[in-house]
Amino acid sequence: MGDENGVILRFEKLTKRFPGVLALDEVSFAIKRGEVHALVGENGAGKSTLIKIVTGVYQKTSGEIIFDGKPVHFLTPHEALRSGIAAIYQEFNLIPALTVAENIFMGHHFTRRNFIVDWAKMREEAQKLMEFLEVDIDVDARVRDLGVAKKQVVEIAKALSLNARVLIMDEPTATLAQKEIQGLFRIIRFLKSKGVTVIYISHRLEEIYEICDRVTVLRDGRYVGTRGVKEVTVDEIIRMMVGREVVEKFPRVAHQIGEEVLRVEGLTRHGVLENISFSVRKREILGIAGMVGSGRTELLRAIYGLDPIDRGKIYVKGREVRIRSPLEAINHGIALLPEERKTQGLVLLLSVLDNLGLPLLPFLSNRGFVDDTKLTEVAQDMVEHMNIKTPSLLQKTMYLSGGNQQKVVLGKWFARNCDIYLFDEPTRGIDVGAKTEIYHLMNKLIERGSAIVMVSSELPEILAMSDRILVMREGRIMGELSREEATKETILQLALGRRDEYARVD
Repeated sequence: MGDENGVILRFEKLTKRFPGVLALDEVSFAIKRGEVHALVGENGAGKSTLIKIVTGVYQKTSGEIIFDGKPVHFLTPHEALRSGIAAIYQEFNLIPALTVAENIFMGHHFTRRNFIVDWAKMREEAQKLMEFLEVDIDVDARVRDLGVAKKQVVEIAKALSLNARVLIMDEPTATLAQKEIQGLFRIIRFLKSKGVTVIYISHRLEEIYEICDRVTVLRDGRYVGTRGVKEVTVDEIIRMMVGREVVEKFPRVAHQIGEEVLRVEGLTRHGVLENISFSVRKREILGIAGMVGSGRTELLRAIYGLDPIDRGKIYVKGREVRIRSPLEAINHGIALLPEERKTQGLVLLLSVLDNLGLPLLPFLSNRGFVDDTKLTEVAQDMVEHMNIKTPSLLQKTMYLSGGNQQKVVLGKWFARNCDIYLFDEPTRGIDVGAKTEIYHLMNKLIERGSAIVMVSSELPEILAMSDRILVMREGRIMGELSREEATKETILQLALGRRDEYARVD
């Protein structure tokens, strides 16, 4: 485990049991003081459970946590914070209506002797934190007006205001543009230089080599090993994660592309989308690439009827249709797998059974009563077909891993048998093994005759899985590339607004 004096956090046979699930099985490893330590593993490997025990969200079943040489057992996140352990999750714990300064010192305001909040002192200390982090953020700005990257900095400042010595970051770059990622890495390196320990959780393995010192791998709730990042390759990390060789990361299968099933002409939403035109055919995957904020998600939302359009036409199977709501889109054979699966794609408090059955209720009901036998049969078939790992159909979806949650989102629409699937970041936040399973499921949809429009920020995914690629910038289509023409360089040039001879523009 290394020199005990160099260790700030140690886990000794840490175990956590949930009903029907052994989430952590005697996990033991150590994290050194002042290092950036990556924690990786497939969805369901136990990463989130481990972190939630460390921060007092969950209580351990057995085992020990040694923090700064002393056993600790935090009953609440507040206890962990007061002791110097803070976590920043993908869903920020900020109050949008309050200012940056108010969010940073929420729960531990500066007060005068008469217990009145010392607003001036609070603003002054918030400004010092911004200067310490070397970022330009107005401490009087409302958090709701900040971008994702700046909100993340506010979360970091909150942790530092409580003198955090261990900072846990869960998928911190999932929604950041490349420039913002480099800004985050600069802050992480700065914190490391000041002796702060960072636990870095990410499915983007390439980032580990840029920012981390060591990497620990968990698999099926067990400790697999810890390695220095300079001593291990990406393929070796993947083998440790999945317990096998991942031979084909992108199992794209060629198919005979058929007739047109969706055509969009002149789709415009003022200030968001401008004169968007394209088509997609049966058994085709149309990839849509572009930088964060290019309008990719907004395009899918407009087609699906979530956002209104100012002008433009949509044709399904050659017939013009008006789609003013998701229900109308569904009735025309269009399904959307949203970017935010937890808030938009699932009802987390409902069971796997209920989530899988939601789009099928009109077909499984008679005079307003759901046929529970048919629903269970369909749901069980989808669980087996999609390889969804769940203790039972009655398990609440919130307790599934990210990859299995995504398979539930896909499974409910797979069962509905739609003609057109709109995929928005279908593999974001899931591990390499689950990604491959999602790609296999996409191939099954294509084999069945469906068409897929896929938005993705992962260029290797776009390049490997798409038959054609549209590149967007500032709400416009900058060009169209065939599978043979597309490279990372050509996509990036178009995404940055540089057209040339290989870009065909409608």
